[in-house]
Amino acid sequence: MLSRDEFVSRYGGVFEHSPFIAERAYEDGFVGDELTVDRVHTALVAIFRAASPEERLSVLRAHPDLAGRLAIAGELTEDSKKEQAGAGLDRLSAEEHVRFSELNTAYVEKFSFPFIIAVKGLNKDDILTAFEKRIGNTRDEEFEAATAEVERIAFLRLETMLPGR
Repeated sequence: MLSRDEFVSRYGGVFEHSPFIAERAYEDGFVGDELTVDRVHTALVAIFRAASPEERLSVLRAHPDLAGRLAIAGELTEDSKKEQAGAGLDRLSAEEHVRFSELNTAYVEKFSFPFIIAVKGLNKDDILTAFEKRIGNTRDEEFEAATAEVERIAFLRLETMLPGR
């Protein structure tokens, strides 16, 4: 069995910049000897869902804008960098970059957290379509949508780290 420090070191970044989730999962005994994608994901999601609304909001706010200033400055986490590149967000035209920037700004102004979507398997057009649709949501609808996307991102990240279900 992994020690607490080993577990947090390995899985603390599954939820972007939010190691408290892995810490609590370990401390609460959610994680046992058999570390599979489903088991670790279920444990981490349980902690995330049990967190206070402020803590969950902090997890959402820890995510970078898509094709935003952190990407331009090369300051994304390695996971986010790979995920955004896989969707082609590192190869936007000047016009596409302007559109993403406009949507990022409008979205954060409306919801107070960045637009979050699990980009694996999507391309920039798919992402723009989702962005333009979801910006019309209410804050409650979008908080729930962003929460579900964060959980999906965590699952996809765990799939690269752990054996099957």
